[in-house]
Amino acid sequence: MGIYNHKKIEEKWQKHWKETNINKTAEDTSKPKCYVLDMFPYPSGDGLHVGHPKGYIATDVYSRYKRMTGHNILHPMGWDAFGLPAEQYAIKNKVHPSIAVEKNTLRFKEQLAKIGFNYDWEREINTTDPAFYKWTQWIFLKMFEGGLAYESYEPINWCPACETGLANEDLEGGACERCGTTVIKKPMRQWVLRITDYAERMLADLDTLKWPESIKESQRNWIGKSEGAEINFVINGSEKKITVFTTRPDTLFGATYVVLAPEHKLVSELRDSILNWDAVVAYQKEAEEKTEIDRTREDKEKTGVLLEGITVIHPLTKAELPVYLGDYVLGHVGVGAIMAVPAHDSRDFAFAKKFDLPIHHVVCPHYPDLDCGTIDEAYAGVGYLINSGKFTGIAGEEAKKLITEEAGGKLVTRYRLKDWVFSRQRYWGEPIPLVHCESCGVVPVPEKDLPVTLPQVESYAPTGTGESPLADITEWVNTTCPACAGPAKRETNTMPQWAGSSWYYLRYIDPHNEEALVDKKKDEYWSPVDMYVGGAEHATRHLIYARFWHKFLYDIGVVNHLEPFERLQHVGLIMASDGRKMSKRYGNVVNPDDVVERFGADSLRVYEMFMGPFDQSIAWSTDNMMGARRFIERVWDIVTTWKLHSKESKAPVVVNESLQAMLHQTIKKVGEDIESFSFNTAISQLMILLNAIKKAESENATVFTKEDLKSFLKLLAPFAPHATEELWHEIGGVGSVHESTWPVFDPEKTVTDTVTIAIQVNGKVRDTMSISRKDTEAVVSEAALTRPTIIKWLEGKTPVKMIYVQGKILNILV
Repeated sequence: MGIYNHKKIEEKWQKHWKETNINKTAEDTSKPKCYVLDMFPYPSGDGLHVGHPKGYIATDVYSRYKRMTGHNILHPMGWDAFGLPAEQYAIKNKVHPSIAVEKNTLRFKEQLAKIGFNYDWEREINTTDPAFYKWTQWIFLKMFEGGLAYESYEPINWCPACETGLANEDLEGGACERCGTTVIKKPMRQWVLRITDYAERMLADLDTLKWPESIKESQRNWIGKSEGAEINFVINGSEKKITVFTTRPDTLFGATYVVLAPEHKLVSELRDSILNWDAVVAYQKEAEEKTEIDRTREDKEKTGVLLEGITVIHPLTKAELPVYLGDYVLGHVGVGAIMAVPAHDSRDFAFAKKFDLPIHHVVCPHYPDLDCGTIDEAYAGVGYLINSGKFTGIAGEEAKKLITEEAGGKLVTRYRLKDWVFSRQRYWGEPIPLVHCESCGVVPVPEKDLPVTLPQVESYAPTGTGESPLADITEWVNTTCPACAGPAKRETNTMPQWAGSSWYYLRYIDPHNEEALVDKKKDEYWSPVDMYVGGAEHATRHLIYARFWHKFLYDIGVVNHLEPFERLQHVGLIMASDGRKMSKRYGNVVNPDDVVERFGADSLRVYEMFMGPFDQSIAWSTDNMMGARRFIERVWDIVTTWKLHSKESKAPVVVNESLQAMLHQTIKKVGEDIESFSFNTAISQLMILLNAIKKAESENATVFTKEDLKSFLKLLAPFAPHATEELWHEIGGVGSVHESTWPVFDPEKTVTDTVTIAIQVNGKVRDTMSISRKDTEAVVSEAALTRPTIIKWLEGKTPVKMIYVQGKILNILV
């Protein structure tokens, strides 16, 4: 066969697989199914770098393995092409987003094809395809009909650079995740989804998922369930009241003041009663310019302003308490107001110390000893109530309910998760399928008129006014009301990039269905996704949004299962060789096309799976690629040598039992390691077996049967599909190696007859020796005493005693 020519082999088999449509998904419900999915990429103009394919290679390995173990495989690919990244690229390069997306998608597909993935391209989807986003709009309409989509005029996160509203999940440290600009709060009309209605179900169902515990904990923290009480403080001389939320109603007797968030709506309502209004306005403006992180930092010096002329009545003691504005309280957290208990909350304690406010100690960890000493810092722990009237002496947990009832409050559950701000003031997104009619109000577009497609425009840059560029397309905006046939205007905000990715996995199951989002029988078979692989950056946003949409679709009878993703696996980043993230800005990007050209796709695949634990970050090394290349070359040499030898030799095959044991050990380990995504140790085991074959061949002629070699190629096939396909046919394999049956190990053969023991002289290891497990102590001792190394260490002395631990150690005492 000659030398290993990766270019010729890879081109040959990629062409053959395409012509024979080997990767087409079979609709054979008699087989067990395995749905393997990548988090689909945004097709950027820069194309792939070598870090991108890591997850794709992993799902390819896994899905090929599952097909060989008898599963019906669904392994698709598509494009998440709406949203800010595509629009900003188009603006920068002065090209329409649709043209940019088409060009970039073709570039990505070209790069992916060179790596030899087994995607079923007949199921390809693109979120910007009207045939796809028709169903994104359909889901929104169903949410609107069910009261889950509503119009709001509350202040939202506004990015001045991107000129669009953002959800909380789009922020990192109070800044826009996309561009890093500090966001501001800006009152604006927007569409919001009631994701909070599903918060409790999303929390509870996390326990049913085979996800990394760290990711489940991230979801729990983001949803942020808090159980507490709402208690009213009546404003003195008014019928108005301030409602606070507290997780510690047991500390109510220690409340010495109330704090409102600077943006709390009550502030403006109380304007006529506030004596220092100018100072209040100045403080509100100061708070507006701070990030949320700055406002809530534990080490930040507390700031605030007293609302002069405003006091509230303590619901139990009836004492008058002052009211402050404090920027450490956030308007969108809880109810935007707190009762301050400085003795038992560190932030309240710092605030009280600065403004010289009373500190009343009402919880003590010791009882009946009620003397807890002086207050040098807040005690945030639980204990027994003190200085709390008739509740003194009661344990804190019991007191929570009793005090809430006494104060006329109510026990409630709240969440950190906020309703999803769903509209964007941009062009490149799914149009929201609603119209505004002066007579009928907001009216949904009839399902028969979906999709509402984006108009072709010349200018799609943001307006900066808070309105989408679509607002200026009068011929598109002006329409007829579906309800009364009168004049109406289309909704001009568009959906966020997260819309299409919240349900795309369902469309792969039934991508060409024009009558339904997905056929329910097909969904029953294929769902949920068995293995979902992607980056850790989606631990909150995408996964929470997708789980929310899926549960809604379950509620309306579209899907059969409560959760979309059964098992989740995260990908560790491949960093540049300089240890930084690969970026054009740093000039450290490695193009996979160049690597495939030089080393081959199989070498790239083997290297990326071998370079370290799959979920950990690791630096790229082009020099280390040679190790993967040499491994494949050694496989090539051994198989072709065997083929030549088997043709020339008439001698009977000599089977090496030790090598047979290692083969069965390898079958067992590689299968288990692929299942657990321990690809690096699977490849390591294949390398160990290969070295053993090479060594045995040099000592004992033909040591592997043809079936043994086939088994080895099957084990390697998911990692190096091109070379193994070529070698499979060279040694007479029938059909494709990728459609062959995964080898089955014999448990009895995984235990070798030989074992290596340590030989000690006076307790120190001086040599090792291979023996049969069946050898007696006498046989082992006699063999050890004849070894040159041991003879040297004995120096002519006669052993006084020999201690043998079966199959492990022989200790010679002299």
